[in-house]
Amino acid sequence: MCSPQAMATVQRAITRRRFLGAAGSTGALAVLGGVGRPQSAALQGAATPGATPVIAPLGTPIATGCFGSVLDLTHTITPDFPVFPGSEQFQANVLVRVEQDGFYKSQLVLDEHTGTHMDAPAHFDANGPKADTLPVANFVAPLAVIDVAARAAANDDYQVTVDDILAWEAQNSALPEGAFVAMHSGWEARLATPGAFLNADAGGTLHFPGFAPDAAAFLVEERSIVGIGVDTISLDFGASTDFATHLTVLPAGKYGLENLANLSVAPPVGATLVVGGPKHLNASGGPSRVLALF
Repeated sequence: MCSPQAMATVQRAITRRRFLGAAGSTGALAVLGGVGRPQSAALQGAATPGATPVIAPLGTPIATGCFGSVLDLTHTITPDFPVFPGSEQFQANVLVRVEQDGFYKSQLVLDEHTGTHMDAPAHFDANGPKADTLPVANFVAPLAVIDVAARAAANDDYQVTVDDILAWEAQNSALPEGAFVAMHSGWEARLATPGAFLNADAGGTLHFPGFAPDAAAFLVEERSIVGIGVDTISLDFGASTDFATHLTVLPAGKYGLENLANLSVAPPVGATLVVGGPKHLNASGGPSRVLALF
Protein backbone atom coordinates (compact mmCIF):
# COMPACT_ATOMS: atom_id res chain seq x y z
CA MET A 1 0.00 0.00 0.00
CA CYS A 2 1.34 3.42 -0.93
CA SER A 3 0.67 6.95 0.22
CA PRO A 4 -1.69 9.03 -1.93
CA GLN A 5 1.34 10.90 -3.27
CA ALA A 6 2.98 7.66 -4.29
CA MET A 7 -0.17 6.36 -5.93
CA ALA A 8 -0.50 9.61 -7.87
CA THR A 9 3.01 9.05 -9.17
CA VAL A 10 2.09 5.53 -10.17
CA GLN A 11 -1.05 6.71 -11.94
CA ARG A 12 0.91 9.31 -13.88
CA ALA A 13 3.39 6.68 -14.86
CA ILE A 14 0.64 4.37 -16.05
CA THR A 15 -0.89 7.18 -18.07
CA ARG A 16 2.45 7.71 -19.79
CA ARG A 17 2.66 3.93 -20.35
CA ARG A 18 6.04 3.89 -18.65
CA PHE A 19 5.13 0.83 -16.58
CA LEU A 20 3.96 -1.12 -19.60
CA GLY A 21 7.46 -1.27 -20.91
CA ALA A 22 8.82 -2.12 -17.47
CA ALA A 23 6.43 -5.04 -17.05
CA GLY A 24 7.24 -6.38 -20.51
CA SER A 25 6.07 -9.89 -21.15
CA THR A 26 5.66 -10.64 -17.42
CA GLY A 27 2.11 -9.34 -17.62
CA ALA A 28 1.78 -7.01 -14.61
CA LEU A 29 3.31 -5.51 -11.51
CA ALA A 30 2.18 -6.80 -8.13
CA VAL A 31 1.96 -3.50 -6.33
CA LEU A 32 -1.18 -1.51 -7.08
CA GLY A 33 -3.54 -1.56 -4.11
CA GLY A 34 -1.17 -3.58 -1.93
CA VAL A 35 2.26 -3.69 -0.36
CA GLY A 36 4.62 -3.79 -3.32
CA ARG A 37 6.13 -7.25 -3.72
CA PRO A 38 7.37 -8.80 -6.97
CA GLN A 39 5.82 -11.99 -8.26
CA SER A 40 9.25 -13.29 -9.19
CA ALA A 41 12.89 -12.46 -8.68
CA ALA A 42 13.00 -11.27 -12.29
CA LEU A 43 10.69 -8.40 -11.33
CA GLN A 44 12.74 -7.40 -8.27
CA GLY A 45 14.03 -3.94 -9.10
CA ALA A 46 13.61 -4.55 -12.83
CA ALA A 47 12.76 -1.56 -14.97
CA THR A 48 13.36 -0.35 -18.46
CA PRO A 49 15.18 2.97 -18.90
CA GLY A 50 12.95 5.83 -17.81
CA ALA A 51 10.53 3.69 -15.77
CA THR A 52 9.61 4.65 -12.20
CA PRO A 53 10.55 1.75 -9.88
CA VAL A 54 8.09 1.17 -7.06
CA ILE A 55 9.03 -2.32 -5.85
CA ALA A 56 11.49 -2.90 -3.00
CA PRO A 57 12.35 -5.83 -0.72
CA LEU A 58 10.58 -6.13 2.60
CA GLY A 59 12.25 -3.88 5.13
CA THR A 60 13.70 -1.48 2.56
CA PRO A 61 12.43 2.11 2.81
CA ILE A 62 10.85 3.26 -0.44
CA ALA A 63 11.42 6.86 -1.38
CA THR A 64 8.07 7.19 -3.14
CA GLY A 65 6.18 6.67 0.13
CA CYS A 66 5.27 3.00 -0.22
CA PHE A 67 5.63 0.91 2.94
CA GLY A 68 8.76 -1.16 3.31
CA SER A 69 8.06 -3.00 6.58
CA VAL A 70 5.14 -5.14 7.69
CA LEU A 71 4.69 -5.82 11.41
CA ASP A 72 2.24 -8.46 12.62
CA LEU A 73 0.20 -7.15 15.57
CA THR A 74 -1.62 -10.47 15.92
CA HIS A 75 -1.17 -13.23 18.49
CA THR A 76 -1.45 -16.86 17.44
CA ILE A 77 -4.61 -18.31 18.98
CA THR A 78 -3.90 -21.44 20.98
CA PRO A 79 -6.06 -23.59 23.29
CA ASP A 80 -4.48 -21.93 26.31
CA PHE A 81 -4.58 -18.31 25.13
CA PRO A 82 -6.34 -16.32 27.89
CA VAL A 83 -10.03 -15.58 27.36
CA PHE A 84 -12.36 -13.43 29.41
CA PRO A 85 -13.69 -15.36 32.41
CA GLY A 86 -16.75 -17.38 31.44
CA SER A 87 -15.77 -17.68 27.77
CA GLU A 88 -14.98 -21.01 26.15
CA GLN A 89 -11.36 -21.75 25.30
CA PHE A 90 -10.36 -22.15 21.67
CA GLN A 91 -10.42 -25.65 20.20
CA ALA A 92 -9.15 -26.91 16.85
CA ASN A 93 -10.49 -30.39 16.24
CA VAL A 94 -8.70 -32.14 13.40
CA LEU A 95 -11.19 -33.68 10.99
CA VAL A 96 -8.93 -35.14 8.30
CA ARG A 97 -5.19 -35.52 7.78
CA VAL A 98 -3.06 -35.59 4.65
CA GLU A 99 -1.54 -38.93 5.63
CA GLN A 100 -4.90 -40.73 5.85
CA ASP A 101 -7.26 -38.63 3.77
CA GLY A 102 -5.16 -36.72 1.25
CA PHE A 103 -5.89 -33.30 2.72
CA TYR A 104 -5.90 -31.55 6.09
CA LYS A 105 -8.52 -29.45 7.87
CA SER A 106 -9.87 -28.77 11.32
CA GLN A 107 -13.13 -27.65 12.87
CA LEU A 108 -12.73 -24.52 14.98
CA VAL A 109 -14.65 -23.88 18.18
CA LEU A 110 -14.14 -20.45 19.69
CA ASP A 111 -15.74 -17.43 21.29
CA GLU A 112 -15.91 -14.44 18.93
CA HIS A 113 -13.77 -12.49 21.38
CA THR A 114 -10.72 -14.75 21.37
CA GLY A 115 -7.11 -13.87 20.72
CA THR A 116 -6.36 -10.66 18.85
CA HIS A 117 -9.89 -9.64 18.01
CA MET A 118 -12.28 -6.85 17.13
CA ASP A 119 -15.08 -5.42 19.23
CA ALA A 120 -17.73 -4.11 16.85
CA PRO A 121 -20.11 -1.34 17.97
CA ALA A 122 -22.88 -3.96 18.24
CA HIS A 123 -20.92 -5.66 21.03
CA PHE A 124 -22.22 -2.98 23.44
CA ASP A 125 -24.88 -1.20 21.36
CA ALA A 126 -28.03 -3.04 20.31
CA ASN A 127 -28.45 -0.64 17.39
CA GLY A 128 -24.79 -0.43 16.45
CA PRO A 129 -23.28 -1.88 13.28
CA LYS A 130 -21.94 -5.41 13.44
CA ALA A 131 -18.42 -6.26 12.37
CA ASP A 132 -19.51 -7.59 8.99
CA THR A 133 -21.17 -4.26 8.10
CA LEU A 134 -18.52 -1.80 9.29
CA PRO A 135 -17.09 0.46 6.54
CA VAL A 136 -13.95 -1.24 5.27
CA ALA A 137 -12.34 2.17 4.79
CA ASN A 138 -12.05 2.32 8.59
CA PHE A 139 -9.87 -0.81 8.55
CA VAL A 140 -6.96 1.15 7.08
CA ALA A 141 -5.93 4.02 9.34
CA PRO A 142 -2.97 5.99 10.68
CA LEU A 143 -1.69 4.19 13.77
CA ALA A 144 -0.83 6.12 16.94
CA VAL A 145 0.82 4.10 19.72
CA ILE A 146 0.76 5.59 23.22
CA ASP A 147 3.42 3.97 25.39
CA VAL A 148 2.42 3.66 29.06
CA ALA A 149 4.51 0.56 29.80
CA ALA A 150 6.54 2.21 32.56
CA ARG A 151 3.37 3.40 34.32
CA ALA A 152 1.69 0.02 33.91
CA ALA A 153 4.73 -1.73 35.37
CA ALA A 154 4.23 0.31 38.53
CA ASN A 155 0.43 0.08 38.59
CA ASP A 156 -1.47 -2.96 37.33
CA ASP A 157 -4.65 -0.89 37.20
CA TYR A 158 -3.20 1.95 35.15
CA GLN A 159 -5.56 3.73 32.78
CA VAL A 160 -4.51 5.84 29.79
CA THR A 161 -5.42 9.44 30.58
CA VAL A 162 -6.17 12.57 28.61
CA ASP A 163 -2.77 13.85 29.77
CA ASP A 164 -1.12 10.79 28.20
CA ILE A 165 -2.80 11.63 24.90
CA LEU A 166 -1.83 15.30 25.10
CA ALA A 167 1.76 14.35 25.97
CA TRP A 168 1.85 12.07 22.92
CA GLU A 169 0.62 14.97 20.77
CA ALA A 170 3.17 17.35 22.24
CA GLN A 171 5.90 14.98 21.12
CA ASN A 172 4.45 13.74 17.83
CA SER A 173 2.02 16.51 16.70
CA ALA A 174 -1.76 16.25 16.67
CA LEU A 175 -3.38 12.87 16.18
CA PRO A 176 -3.92 12.30 12.45
CA GLU A 177 -7.42 12.53 11.03
CA GLY A 178 -9.10 9.13 11.19
CA ALA A 179 -6.45 7.67 13.48
CA PHE A 180 -6.52 4.39 15.35
CA VAL A 181 -5.09 4.89 18.85
CA ALA A 182 -3.41 1.95 20.58
CA MET A 183 -2.20 1.56 24.16
CA HIS A 184 1.16 -0.15 24.62
CA SER A 185 1.34 -1.30 28.23
CA GLY A 186 3.86 -4.11 27.82
CA TRP A 187 1.24 -6.53 29.11
CA GLU A 188 1.83 -9.20 26.47
CA ALA A 189 5.07 -10.18 28.25
CA ARG A 190 2.81 -11.73 30.89
CA LEU A 191 1.46 -14.31 28.47
CA ALA A 192 4.47 -16.50 29.27
CA THR A 193 3.29 -16.87 32.88
CA PRO A 194 -0.03 -18.69 33.38
CA GLY A 195 -2.57 -16.46 35.10
CA ALA A 196 -0.45 -13.32 34.90
CA PHE A 197 -2.19 -11.87 31.84
CA LEU A 198 -5.65 -11.78 33.42
CA ASN A 199 -4.04 -11.13 36.82
CA ALA A 200 -7.00 -12.03 38.99
CA ASP A 201 -6.73 -11.38 42.72
CA ALA A 202 -7.99 -13.70 45.46
CA GLY A 203 -11.51 -12.33 45.05
CA GLY A 204 -11.53 -12.87 41.29
CA THR A 205 -11.13 -9.21 40.32
CA LEU A 206 -8.91 -8.76 37.26
CA HIS A 207 -6.07 -6.25 37.22
CA PHE A 208 -4.62 -4.95 33.95
CA PRO A 209 -4.36 -1.57 32.19
CA GLY A 210 -6.84 -0.01 29.80
CA PHE A 211 -8.18 3.33 28.59
CA ALA A 212 -9.82 5.60 31.17
CA PRO A 213 -13.40 6.51 30.21
CA ASP A 214 -12.64 10.24 30.10
CA ALA A 215 -9.70 9.58 27.78
CA ALA A 216 -11.99 7.51 25.56
CA ALA A 217 -14.54 10.34 25.57
CA PHE A 218 -11.82 12.83 24.67
CA LEU A 219 -10.78 10.73 21.66
CA VAL A 220 -14.37 10.26 20.49
CA GLU A 221 -15.50 13.85 21.05
CA GLU A 222 -12.37 15.96 20.57
CA ARG A 223 -10.41 13.97 18.00
CA SER A 224 -11.20 12.11 14.80
CA ILE A 225 -10.59 8.39 15.35
CA VAL A 226 -11.84 5.12 13.87
CA GLY A 227 -11.16 3.14 17.02
CA ILE A 228 -8.87 2.27 19.91
CA GLY A 229 -6.83 -0.80 20.79
CA VAL A 230 -4.99 -2.41 23.68
CA ASP A 231 -2.41 -5.12 24.31
CA THR A 232 -4.62 -6.42 27.14
CA ILE A 233 -7.85 -8.40 26.97
CA SER A 234 -10.19 -5.41 27.39
CA LEU A 235 -10.46 -1.76 26.37
CA ASP A 236 -11.46 -1.07 29.98
CA PHE A 237 -8.99 -1.69 32.79
CA GLY A 238 -9.37 -5.06 34.45
CA ALA A 239 -11.16 -3.97 37.62
CA SER A 240 -13.88 -2.09 35.73
CA THR A 241 -17.41 -3.08 36.66
CA ASP A 242 -19.30 -0.69 34.35
CA PHE A 243 -17.27 -1.07 31.11
CA ALA A 244 -17.55 2.68 30.66
CA THR A 245 -14.81 2.83 28.03
CA HIS A 246 -16.57 0.23 25.89
CA LEU A 247 -19.81 2.15 26.36
CA THR A 248 -18.13 5.36 25.23
CA VAL A 249 -16.27 4.08 22.17
CA LEU A 250 -18.49 1.40 20.64
CA PRO A 251 -21.88 3.21 20.63
CA ALA A 252 -20.05 6.11 18.94
CA GLY A 253 -19.61 3.84 15.91
CA LYS A 254 -15.93 3.14 16.58
CA TYR A 255 -14.40 -0.31 16.90
CA GLY A 256 -11.94 -1.76 19.38
CA LEU A 257 -9.07 -4.18 19.02
CA GLU A 258 -7.98 -6.23 22.02
CA ASN A 259 -4.97 -8.47 22.68
CA LEU A 260 -2.77 -6.65 20.17
CA ALA A 261 0.80 -7.95 19.84
CA ASN A 262 4.19 -6.35 19.17
CA LEU A 263 3.20 -2.77 19.92
CA SER A 264 6.63 -2.30 21.49
CA VAL A 265 8.08 -2.63 17.99
CA ALA A 266 5.61 -0.34 16.24
CA PRO A 267 6.62 3.32 15.91
CA PRO A 268 4.57 5.82 17.95
CA VAL A 269 3.58 7.62 14.76
CA GLY A 270 3.96 7.06 11.04
CA ALA A 271 2.64 3.51 10.65
CA THR A 272 -0.57 2.53 8.92
CA LEU A 273 -2.88 0.02 10.56
CA VAL A 274 -4.51 -2.63 8.38
CA VAL A 275 -7.23 -4.75 9.99
CA GLY A 276 -8.45 -8.00 8.48
CA GLY A 277 -11.69 -7.81 10.41
CA PRO A 278 -14.19 -10.64 10.81
CA LYS A 279 -16.99 -10.96 8.27
CA HIS A 280 -19.29 -13.67 9.51
CA LEU A 281 -22.98 -12.81 9.62
CA ASN A 282 -24.12 -10.64 12.55
CA ALA A 283 -20.64 -10.55 14.10
CA SER A 284 -20.27 -8.80 17.45
CA GLY A 285 -16.57 -9.00 16.68
CA GLY A 286 -14.12 -11.75 16.02
CA PRO A 287 -10.50 -12.80 15.64
CA SER A 288 -8.69 -10.43 13.27
CA ARG A 289 -5.34 -10.35 11.50
CA VAL A 290 -3.88 -6.95 12.28
CA LEU A 291 -0.83 -5.46 10.55
CA ALA A 292 1.18 -2.27 10.86
CA LEU A 293 2.84 -0.98 7.69
CA PHE A 294 5.67 1.52 7.89
